[in-house]
Amino acid sequence: MISEETLRWLQQLSDRCDPPPWRASVEGRDHDSGEDMIMTGPDGDRGEDIYVTRDSGPASAPYLDLIAAARTYLPVLIDELRAARQQ
Repeated sequence: MISEETLRWLQQLSDRCDPPPWRASVEGRDHDSGEDMIMTGPDGDRGEDIYVTRDSGPASAPYLDLIAAARTYLPVLIDELRAARQQ
C-alpha cells in the first residue's frame, strides 16, 4: 500500500514541475523533422520542451512516452487513490 506520506511526496514532486499535460513528440511518429522531446503544459501556455538523453544518445519513444504519461496522470492517480480511500 502507498502511504499518505508517499502520496504527499509524489504530489510535491508533481507540483514543482510544469503543469500537465505533457506529450512526447517523436520524429516520424508525431512530427516530420526535428529532435524527439517532451512538450510541457497545455496548448497556449506551454513550458519549455524537455530533451531526454541516455549514455548512448537520445532516449527512445517508450521512455519519452512514459515520462510524459507519468507527469500527466500522476496527479489524477493521486486524487483517485485519495478519493477511493475516503469511501
